Amino acid sequence: MIFKTILLTTIFLQITLTSAFTPRHSKLNAMMKKTVLAAKDDTLFVDAAAKHSSVSDYYGQTLTSTEDLKTNACCTAAAPPDHIKNAIAKIHPEVLNKYYGCGFCTPDLLEGKTILDLGCGAGRDVYISAQLVGPTGSVIGVDMTPEQLNTAKEYQSYHTEKFGYDNVEFHLGLIENLDEITSLKDNSVDIIISNCVINLCPDKESVLKSCHRILKPGGELYFSDVYSNRRVPTSLKEDEVLWGECLSGALYWNDFQNMARACGFKDPRLVEDSPITIENVAVQKKISDEGNDLLEFYSATYRLFKIDDLEPHCEDYGQAVIYKGTIPTFKSGWALDNHHYMETGKVFPVCGNTYKMLKDTRFRDHFDFIGDFSNHFGIFEGCGTSIPFASTLKKESGLKSDSCC
Repeated sequence: MIFKTILLTTIFLQITLTSAFTPRHSKLNAMMKKTVLAAKDDTLFVDAAAKHSSVSDYYGQTLTSTEDLKTNACCTAAAPPDHIKNAIAKIHPEVLNKYYGCGFCTPDLLEGKTILDLGCGAGRDVYISAQLVGPTGSVIGVDMTPEQLNTAKEYQSYHTEKFGYDNVEFHLGLIENLDEITSLKDNSVDIIISNCVINLCPDKESVLKSCHRILKPGGELYFSDVYSNRRVPTSLKEDEVLWGECLSGALYWNDFQNMARACGFKDPRLVEDSPITIENVAVQKKISDEGNDLLEFYSATYRLFKIDDLEPHCEDYGQAVIYKGTIPTFKSGWALDNHHYMETGKVFPVCGNTYKMLKDTRFRDHFDFIGDFSNHFGIFEGCGTSIPFASTLKKESGLKSDSCC
Protein backbone atom coordinates (compact mmCIF):
# COMPACT_ATOMS: atom_id res chain seq x y z
CA MET A 1 0.00 0.00 0.00
CA ILE A 2 1.02 3.56 -0.52
CA PHE A 3 0.14 7.10 0.30
CA LYS A 4 1.18 8.11 3.84
CA THR A 5 3.68 10.92 4.38
CA ILE A 6 6.89 10.76 6.34
CA LEU A 7 6.63 11.30 10.10
CA LEU A 8 9.74 11.81 12.25
CA THR A 9 10.68 8.90 14.47
CA THR A 10 9.69 10.94 17.53
CA ILE A 11 6.04 10.44 16.68
CA PHE A 12 4.35 7.29 17.81
CA LEU A 13 0.70 6.58 17.20
CA GLN A 14 -1.61 3.73 18.04
CA ILE A 15 -4.94 3.42 16.30
CA THR A 16 -8.01 1.36 16.92
CA LEU A 17 -10.27 1.21 13.85
CA THR A 18 -13.18 -1.14 13.40
CA SER A 19 -14.86 -0.25 10.13
CA ALA A 20 -12.80 -1.86 7.35
CA PHE A 21 -13.09 -5.46 8.58
CA THR A 22 -16.33 -5.24 10.56
CA PRO A 23 -18.66 -7.85 9.05
CA ARG A 24 -20.99 -5.92 6.76
CA HIS A 25 -23.80 -8.40 6.99
CA SER A 26 -24.33 -8.45 10.73
CA LYS A 27 -27.29 -6.49 12.12
CA LEU A 28 -27.12 -3.19 10.31
CA ASN A 29 -28.44 -1.32 13.33
CA ALA A 30 -25.53 -2.50 15.51
CA MET A 31 -23.53 0.40 16.92
CA MET A 32 -20.26 0.98 15.06
CA LYS A 33 -17.23 1.06 17.36
CA LYS A 34 -15.31 4.29 17.46
CA THR A 35 -12.04 4.72 15.62
CA VAL A 36 -9.46 6.17 17.91
CA LEU A 37 -6.34 8.05 16.88
CA ALA A 38 -3.94 8.21 19.80
CA ALA A 39 -0.43 9.62 20.03
CA LYS A 40 2.25 10.76 22.41
CA ASP A 41 2.24 14.46 23.08
CA ASP A 42 5.48 14.96 21.17
CA THR A 43 6.08 18.11 19.14
CA LEU A 44 4.84 17.58 15.60
CA PHE A 45 7.17 18.43 12.75
CA VAL A 46 5.99 19.04 9.20
CA ASP A 47 8.10 17.60 6.40
CA ALA A 48 7.83 19.86 3.35
CA ALA A 49 8.90 17.23 0.78
CA ALA A 50 6.62 16.70 -2.18
CA LYS A 51 3.88 14.22 -1.34
CA HIS A 52 4.47 11.71 -4.11
CA SER A 53 8.25 11.50 -3.78
CA SER A 54 8.21 11.45 0.01
CA VAL A 55 5.64 8.67 0.15
CA SER A 56 7.53 6.64 -2.44
CA ASP A 57 10.84 7.07 -0.57
CA TYR A 58 9.23 6.27 2.77
CA TYR A 59 7.53 3.07 1.69
CA GLY A 60 10.31 2.03 -0.64
CA GLN A 61 13.38 2.80 1.50
CA THR A 62 12.61 4.00 5.03
CA LEU A 63 10.28 1.14 5.90
CA THR A 64 11.64 -2.39 5.82
CA SER A 65 8.81 -4.18 7.62
CA THR A 66 5.42 -3.61 9.22
CA GLU A 67 7.10 -2.95 12.58
CA ASP A 68 8.71 0.20 11.15
CA LEU A 69 5.37 1.94 10.71
CA LYS A 70 4.89 5.08 12.81
CA THR A 71 1.16 5.31 12.05
CA ASN A 72 -1.74 3.16 10.93
CA ALA A 73 -4.54 5.69 11.07
CA CYS A 74 -6.53 4.02 8.33
CA CYS A 75 -6.14 0.50 9.67
CA THR A 76 -8.44 -1.77 11.61
CA ALA A 77 -7.94 -4.09 14.54
CA ALA A 78 -10.97 -6.22 13.72
CA ALA A 79 -10.40 -9.76 12.50
CA PRO A 80 -11.13 -10.64 8.86
CA PRO A 81 -13.79 -13.24 8.02
CA ASP A 82 -12.73 -16.87 7.82
CA HIS A 83 -12.40 -17.08 4.04
CA ILE A 84 -10.00 -14.10 4.08
CA LYS A 85 -8.01 -15.65 6.94
CA ASN A 86 -7.63 -18.82 4.90
CA ALA A 87 -6.41 -16.80 1.90
CA ILE A 88 -3.89 -14.85 4.00
CA ALA A 89 -2.45 -18.10 5.35
CA LYS A 90 -1.26 -18.99 1.83
CA ILE A 91 0.65 -15.75 1.23
CA HIS A 92 4.43 -15.55 1.57
CA PRO A 93 5.57 -14.10 4.95
CA GLU A 94 7.73 -11.43 3.27
CA VAL A 95 4.72 -10.06 1.39
CA LEU A 96 2.73 -9.96 4.63
CA ASN A 97 5.68 -8.36 6.42
CA LYS A 98 5.71 -5.50 3.93
CA TYR A 99 2.00 -4.81 4.18
CA TYR A 100 1.63 -1.22 5.39
CA GLY A 101 -2.05 -0.55 4.90
CA CYS A 102 -5.63 -1.17 5.85
CA GLY A 103 -7.72 -4.27 6.23
CA PHE A 104 -8.75 -5.88 2.96
CA CYS A 105 -11.81 -4.31 1.40
CA THR A 106 -13.71 -7.23 -0.13
CA PRO A 107 -17.12 -7.29 -1.80
CA ASP A 108 -18.91 -10.56 -2.55
CA LEU A 109 -19.16 -12.78 -5.63
CA LEU A 110 -15.65 -12.41 -7.04
CA GLU A 111 -15.12 -15.78 -8.72
CA GLY A 112 -14.09 -15.44 -12.36
CA LYS A 113 -13.92 -11.63 -12.17
CA THR A 114 -11.21 -9.15 -13.14
CA ILE A 115 -10.14 -7.00 -10.17
CA LEU A 116 -8.00 -3.86 -10.06
CA ASP A 117 -6.30 -3.03 -6.75
CA LEU A 118 -5.36 0.65 -6.40
CA GLY A 119 -2.28 1.03 -4.22
CA CYS A 120 -1.36 -2.67 -4.10
CA GLY A 121 2.00 -2.25 -2.36
CA ALA A 122 3.84 -5.56 -1.97
CA GLY A 123 0.80 -7.41 -3.23
CA ARG A 124 -0.95 -8.81 -0.18
CA ASP A 125 -4.45 -7.86 -1.31
CA VAL A 126 -3.67 -8.84 -4.90
CA TYR A 127 -2.77 -12.35 -3.77
CA ILE A 128 -5.86 -12.54 -1.56
CA SER A 129 -8.03 -11.49 -4.48
CA ALA A 130 -6.23 -13.94 -6.78
CA GLN A 131 -7.57 -16.77 -4.63
CA LEU A 132 -11.09 -15.34 -4.48
CA VAL A 133 -11.42 -14.88 -8.26
CA GLY A 134 -9.88 -18.29 -8.91
CA PRO A 135 -8.11 -19.56 -12.04
CA THR A 136 -10.72 -18.09 -14.39
CA GLY A 137 -10.34 -14.57 -12.96
CA SER A 138 -7.47 -12.08 -12.88
CA VAL A 139 -6.09 -9.39 -10.58
CA ILE A 140 -4.17 -6.23 -11.53
CA GLY A 141 -2.14 -4.32 -8.97
CA VAL A 142 -1.01 -0.69 -9.37
CA ASP A 143 1.44 1.04 -7.03
CA MET A 144 3.81 4.00 -7.20
CA THR A 145 6.68 2.44 -5.23
CA PRO A 146 9.23 0.35 -7.17
CA GLU A 147 10.61 -1.38 -4.09
CA GLN A 148 7.15 -2.55 -3.07
CA LEU A 149 6.36 -3.88 -6.52
CA ASN A 150 9.71 -5.66 -6.64
CA THR A 151 8.64 -7.62 -3.58
CA ALA A 152 5.27 -8.43 -5.13
CA LYS A 153 6.92 -9.71 -8.31
CA GLU A 154 9.71 -11.56 -6.50
CA TYR A 155 7.20 -13.90 -4.90
CA GLN A 156 4.85 -14.24 -7.85
CA SER A 157 6.21 -17.69 -8.74
CA TYR A 158 5.83 -18.76 -5.09
CA HIS A 159 2.13 -17.94 -5.19
CA THR A 160 1.71 -19.55 -8.59
CA GLU A 161 2.93 -22.80 -7.08
CA LYS A 162 0.86 -22.30 -3.94
CA PHE A 163 -2.40 -21.55 -5.77
CA GLY A 164 -1.86 -23.80 -8.76
CA TYR A 165 -2.24 -20.95 -11.26
CA ASP A 166 -0.90 -17.49 -12.10
CA ASN A 167 -3.57 -14.83 -12.59
CA VAL A 168 -1.91 -11.59 -11.41
CA GLU A 169 0.02 -8.69 -12.96
CA PHE A 170 1.60 -5.57 -11.50
CA HIS A 171 2.12 -2.05 -12.85
CA LEU A 172 4.20 0.87 -11.60
CA GLY A 173 2.31 4.17 -11.65
CA LEU A 174 0.25 6.78 -9.85
CA ILE A 175 -3.43 5.98 -9.48
CA GLU A 176 -4.13 9.55 -10.60
CA ASN A 177 -2.57 8.52 -13.93
CA LEU A 178 -4.28 5.20 -14.64
CA ASP A 179 -4.81 6.33 -18.24
CA GLU A 180 -1.06 5.92 -18.77
CA ILE A 181 -1.30 2.17 -18.17
CA THR A 182 -2.19 0.94 -21.64
CA SER A 183 -3.50 -2.46 -20.52
CA LEU A 184 -6.24 -0.78 -18.47
CA LYS A 185 -8.60 -0.43 -21.39
CA ASP A 186 -12.14 0.93 -21.40
CA ASN A 187 -14.75 -1.41 -19.92
CA SER A 188 -12.16 -4.03 -18.97
CA VAL A 189 -12.46 -4.48 -15.18
CA ASP A 190 -15.32 -5.92 -13.11
CA ILE A 191 -14.40 -4.57 -9.68
CA ILE A 192 -11.95 -1.96 -8.38
CA ILE A 193 -10.86 -2.12 -4.74
CA SER A 194 -8.96 0.41 -2.64
CA ASN A 195 -8.42 1.13 1.04
CA CYS A 196 -7.40 4.55 2.38
CA VAL A 197 -5.60 5.43 -0.86
CA ILE A 198 -7.85 7.78 -2.83
CA ASN A 199 -8.04 10.01 0.26
CA LEU A 200 -4.31 10.73 -0.05
CA CYS A 201 -4.31 11.48 -3.79
CA PRO A 202 -4.06 15.18 -4.67
CA ASP A 203 -6.28 14.69 -7.75
CA LYS A 204 -9.17 12.52 -6.58
CA GLU A 205 -11.40 13.45 -9.51
CA SER A 206 -8.94 11.98 -12.00
CA VAL A 207 -8.95 8.72 -10.06
CA LEU A 208 -12.76 8.48 -10.12
CA LYS A 209 -12.98 9.37 -13.80
CA SER A 210 -10.45 6.70 -14.72
CA CYS A 211 -12.22 4.14 -12.57
CA HIS A 212 -15.49 4.82 -14.39
CA ARG A 213 -13.77 4.48 -17.75
CA ILE A 214 -12.07 1.20 -16.86
CA LEU A 215 -15.06 -0.51 -15.23
CA LYS A 216 -17.35 -2.72 -17.26
CA PRO A 217 -21.06 -1.76 -17.32
CA GLY A 218 -22.51 -3.08 -14.06
CA GLY A 219 -19.07 -3.12 -12.42
CA GLU A 220 -18.25 -1.31 -9.20
CA LEU A 221 -15.63 0.64 -7.29
CA TYR A 222 -15.69 -0.75 -3.75
CA PHE A 223 -13.43 1.16 -1.38
CA SER A 224 -12.89 2.49 2.12
CA ASP A 225 -11.58 5.96 2.90
CA VAL A 226 -11.74 8.95 5.24
CA TYR A 227 -14.35 11.71 4.96
CA SER A 228 -15.27 14.84 6.90
CA ASN A 229 -18.53 16.47 7.96
CA ARG A 230 -17.46 19.79 6.39
CA ARG A 231 -14.74 21.05 4.05
CA VAL A 232 -11.27 20.86 5.55
CA PRO A 233 -9.67 24.36 5.67
CA THR A 234 -6.68 25.01 3.43
CA SER A 235 -4.39 25.63 6.40
CA LEU A 236 -5.05 22.11 7.66
CA LYS A 237 -4.68 20.60 4.19
CA GLU A 238 -1.19 22.07 4.04
CA ASP A 239 -0.19 20.36 7.29
CA GLU A 240 1.94 17.35 6.30
CA VAL A 241 1.28 15.47 9.54
CA LEU A 242 -2.49 15.79 9.22
CA TRP A 243 -2.22 14.75 5.57
CA GLY A 244 -0.09 11.77 6.48
CA GLU A 245 -2.60 10.76 9.16
CA CYS A 246 -5.36 10.53 6.52
CA LEU A 247 -7.17 13.54 7.97
CA SER A 248 -6.47 16.73 6.00
CA GLY A 249 -6.84 14.94 2.66
CA ALA A 250 -10.35 13.83 3.57
CA LEU A 251 -13.15 14.94 1.29
CA TYR A 252 -16.27 16.58 2.72
CA TRP A 253 -18.87 13.84 2.30
CA ASN A 254 -21.18 15.89 0.09
CA ASP A 255 -18.31 17.05 -2.13
CA PHE A 256 -17.35 13.40 -2.54
CA GLN A 257 -20.89 12.39 -3.50
CA ASN A 258 -21.20 15.27 -5.98
CA MET A 259 -17.77 14.44 -7.44
CA ALA A 260 -18.70 10.77 -7.77
CA ARG A 261 -21.92 11.67 -9.60
CA ALA A 262 -20.07 14.07 -11.90
CA CYS A 263 -17.65 11.25 -12.76
CA GLY A 264 -20.52 8.94 -13.75
CA PHE A 265 -21.28 7.16 -10.46
CA LYS A 266 -24.80 8.49 -10.10
CA ASP A 267 -25.88 6.91 -6.81
CA PRO A 268 -23.02 6.36 -4.30
CA ARG A 269 -23.99 3.79 -1.69
CA LEU A 270 -22.60 3.84 1.83
CA VAL A 271 -21.82 0.34 3.10
CA GLU A 272 -20.63 1.19 6.61
CA ASP A 273 -19.02 3.99 8.58
CA SER A 274 -17.32 4.70 11.87
CA PRO A 275 -16.29 7.99 13.53
CA ILE A 276 -12.59 8.79 13.88
CA THR A 277 -11.94 10.40 17.26
CA ILE A 278 -8.69 12.34 17.59
CA GLU A 279 -7.01 11.84 20.95
CA ASN A 280 -3.76 13.59 20.11
CA VAL A 281 -3.33 16.82 22.06
CA ALA A 282 -1.08 18.52 19.51
CA VAL A 283 -3.25 17.64 16.53
CA GLN A 284 -6.47 18.56 18.31
CA LYS A 285 -4.95 21.85 19.49
CA LYS A 286 -4.02 22.79 15.93
CA ILE A 287 -7.56 22.07 14.76
CA SER A 288 -9.08 23.95 17.72
CA ASP A 289 -6.78 26.96 17.50
CA GLU A 290 -8.04 27.59 13.97
CA GLY A 291 -11.68 27.44 15.04
CA ASN A 292 -12.46 23.93 13.80
CA ASP A 293 -13.67 22.16 16.93
CA LEU A 294 -16.74 20.88 15.07
CA LEU A 295 -14.73 19.37 12.23
CA GLU A 296 -15.33 15.62 12.34
CA PHE A 297 -13.82 12.70 10.44
CA TYR A 298 -15.29 9.35 9.45
CA SER A 299 -13.94 6.11 8.11
CA ALA A 300 -16.45 4.91 5.50
CA THR A 301 -16.82 2.22 2.87
CA TYR A 302 -18.66 3.09 -0.35
CA ARG A 303 -19.68 1.12 -3.40
CA LEU A 304 -20.06 2.99 -6.68
CA PHE A 305 -21.77 1.12 -9.53
CA LYS A 306 -21.23 1.92 -13.18
CA ILE A 307 -24.85 1.87 -14.34
CA ASP A 308 -25.51 4.68 -16.77
CA ASP A 309 -29.29 4.98 -16.38
CA LEU A 310 -29.41 5.39 -12.60
CA GLU A 311 -31.43 8.43 -11.50
CA PRO A 312 -30.09 11.29 -9.35
CA HIS A 313 -32.56 10.44 -6.58
CA CYS A 314 -34.33 7.29 -5.47
CA GLU A 315 -37.66 7.04 -7.28
CA ASP A 316 -40.54 4.73 -6.38
CA TYR A 317 -41.89 2.43 -9.10
CA GLY A 318 -43.63 -0.02 -6.79
CA GLN A 319 -40.84 -2.56 -7.21
CA ALA A 320 -39.52 -5.22 -4.86
CA VAL A 321 -36.93 -8.00 -4.75
CA ILE A 322 -36.68 -11.37 -3.02
CA TYR A 323 -33.24 -12.61 -1.99
CA LYS A 324 -32.77 -16.32 -2.71
CA GLY A 325 -30.13 -16.95 -0.04
CA THR A 326 -27.64 -18.17 -2.64
CA ILE A 327 -24.66 -15.82 -2.22
CA PRO A 328 -21.95 -17.98 -0.59
CA THR A 329 -21.75 -17.63 3.22
CA PHE A 330 -24.94 -15.52 3.31
CA LYS A 331 -27.80 -18.01 3.56
CA SER A 332 -30.00 -16.04 5.95
CA GLY A 333 -29.71 -12.64 4.32
CA TRP A 334 -27.43 -10.25 2.45
CA ALA A 335 -26.75 -6.50 2.58
CA LEU A 336 -26.23 -4.30 -0.46
CA ASP A 337 -25.37 -1.31 1.74
CA ASN A 338 -26.01 0.03 5.23
CA HIS A 339 -29.80 0.19 4.85
CA HIS A 340 -30.57 -2.63 2.44
CA TYR A 341 -30.36 -5.87 4.40
CA MET A 342 -32.56 -8.40 2.63
CA GLU A 343 -33.67 -11.53 4.46
CA THR A 344 -33.85 -14.71 2.46
CA GLY A 345 -37.30 -15.34 0.99
CA LYS A 346 -38.82 -12.04 2.17
CA VAL A 347 -40.31 -9.47 -0.22
CA PHE A 348 -38.23 -6.31 0.10
CA PRO A 349 -39.52 -3.03 -1.46
CA VAL A 350 -36.82 -1.08 -3.32
CA CYS A 351 -36.40 2.09 -5.31
CA GLY A 352 -35.64 2.01 -9.03
CA ASN A 353 -31.90 2.50 -8.51
CA THR A 354 -31.60 -0.37 -6.05
CA TYR A 355 -33.62 -2.56 -8.43
CA LYS A 356 -31.04 -1.87 -11.16
CA MET A 357 -28.05 -2.33 -8.84
CA LEU A 358 -29.26 -5.87 -8.25
CA LYS A 359 -30.67 -6.72 -11.69
CA ASP A 360 -27.99 -5.14 -13.92
CA THR A 361 -24.96 -6.48 -12.02
CA ARG A 362 -23.35 -9.76 -10.98
CA PHE A 363 -26.01 -10.12 -8.26
CA ARG A 364 -28.87 -10.72 -10.71
CA ASP A 365 -29.06 -14.52 -10.40
CA HIS A 366 -29.44 -14.33 -6.63
CA PHE A 367 -32.73 -12.39 -6.63
CA ASP A 368 -36.28 -12.63 -7.89
CA PHE A 369 -37.56 -9.31 -9.22
CA ILE A 370 -41.07 -7.93 -8.84
CA GLY A 371 -42.41 -5.06 -10.96
CA ASP A 372 -41.02 -2.87 -13.73
CA PHE A 373 -40.72 0.84 -14.57
CA SER A 374 -44.17 1.33 -16.13
CA ASN A 375 -45.68 3.19 -13.14
CA HIS A 376 -44.04 5.96 -11.13
CA PHE A 377 -45.19 6.79 -7.59
CA GLY A 378 -42.90 9.72 -6.77
CA ILE A 379 -39.80 9.92 -4.61
CA PHE A 380 -39.08 6.84 -2.55
CA GLU A 381 -40.19 7.54 1.02
CA GLY A 382 -37.32 8.55 3.28
CA CYS A 383 -34.92 9.53 0.51
CA GLY A 384 -32.98 12.58 1.72
CA THR A 385 -29.77 14.55 1.35
CA SER A 386 -28.60 14.92 4.97
CA ILE A 387 -25.29 13.60 6.22
CA PRO A 388 -25.38 9.85 5.49
CA PHE A 389 -23.23 8.45 8.28
CA ALA A 390 -25.28 6.32 10.67
CA SER A 391 -22.97 7.13 13.56
CA THR A 392 -23.88 10.81 13.27
CA LEU A 393 -27.60 10.15 13.01
CA LYS A 394 -27.55 7.99 16.11
CA LYS A 395 -25.51 10.52 18.05
CA GLU A 396 -27.78 13.43 17.19
CA SER A 397 -31.22 11.81 17.42
CA GLY A 398 -30.94 8.30 18.76
CA LEU A 399 -32.94 7.15 15.74
CA LYS A 400 -32.05 4.71 12.98
CA SER A 401 -33.21 4.95 9.40
CA ASP A 402 -34.99 1.95 7.83
CA SER A 403 -35.85 3.72 4.60
CA CYS A 404 -34.57 2.53 1.24
CA CYS A 405 -32.42 5.56 0.50
